[in-house]
Amino acid sequence: MTQCREVSAVPADRPRARDIGIEIGDMPPGRHNAITDVPGVTVGQVTLIDGGGPLRVGDGPIRTGVTAILPHRRNVFEEQVVAAAEVINGFGKSLGLPQLMELGEIETPILLTNTLSVWRAADAVVSYVAARSPGVYSFNPIVGECNDSFLNDILGRHITEAHVLEAIEGAAGGSVPEGNVGAGTGMSGFGWKGGIGTASRRLRVAGSAVTLGALVVTNTGAAEGLRIAGAHIGAVLRPPRATRRPSAGSIMMILATDAAVSARQLKRVAKRAGFGLARTGALAAHGSGDFVVAFSTAQPGTPEAASSRDRELTPLFKGAIEATEEAIVNSLLKAETMVGRDGNTRYAIPVEEVAGLVRECQPVAPQ
Repeated sequence: MTQCREVSAVPADRPRARDIGIEIGDMPPGRHNAITDVPGVTVGQVTLIDGGGPLRVGDGPIRTGVTAILPHRRNVFEEQVVAAAEVINGFGKSLGLPQLMELGEIETPILLTNTLSVWRAADAVVSYVAARSPGVYSFNPIVGECNDSFLNDILGRHITEAHVLEAIEGAAGGSVPEGNVGAGTGMSGFGWKGGIGTASRRLRVAGSAVTLGALVVTNTGAAEGLRIAGAHIGAVLRPPRATRRPSAGSIMMILATDAAVSARQLKRVAKRAGFGLARTGALAAHGSGDFVVAFSTAQPGTPEAASSRDRELTPLFKGAIEATEEAIVNSLLKAETMVGRDGNTRYAIPVEEVAGLVRECQPVAPQ
């Protein structure tokens, strides 16, 4: 792999990694290979795509959305879940993380959207939680973000309270739409079209079967750095030169598990998401906001409950690495070519060529 070339052809159907024979790691995925494989976790998304042509701030073009992750279907404020956060590179506008890190718990749904819609999303979350918690006058909404301004009228701040409430109330289990949906609608990844991706791992902690799931909003990485399942894709495959720009961006990584762990232990698990990110070739560049939020659904309402022993956590570490890496790969493979404001274009990474490059790099098993 020494000579790189530019491509623009994209197949019509967009597969996930395992659909084309790309398997990340060796732990088995859950039924849906999604964060929703963790019992009780649901995801809702609202996608906004409207208009085209030159940017007219306030009018569009609009290429954005919102994604909601609910730890369980009950009142999260009344039944808070154990949580932790890891800031790999703090160039971002995420909201609610200081209290999360101080108390080790989440008390609202987690919202993901674009950078300049963080505060509107947070305000909507307050409305949602307050309506279900009469007599309470303080809430800590958790909102993460990435910057979709290459394709979207980000200054127009088109996310409304109605969109956020629709995402929360429409949250469901099962398969999770990926690519150009929800918060991932206008995002870019490694010079290609990025977006939402998810994956999961089934594993055992202290003899008990548990699940760990990851959901990401990929909006980071340089085209030349991209690696998939160990294959240096970026050394061979590049998007059209006219669509490139410096690799800043951001990534939000959400981890969920039903393992009985403390907030301190979840912090250790959250750090391993960064290893999965690194395996895709991302650098956490100066202008990239790289954040991880992790939570456990094992014992909602009792953040101080007894947890696993530290020496039993290694399978969770491995699961976090594998699920994060595969979620990022899925976010690239599922995303479709998108034309945004001012004709700016992000091309979908060509699936067949990626699959071929990965096959070339996979070791041959000894006879």
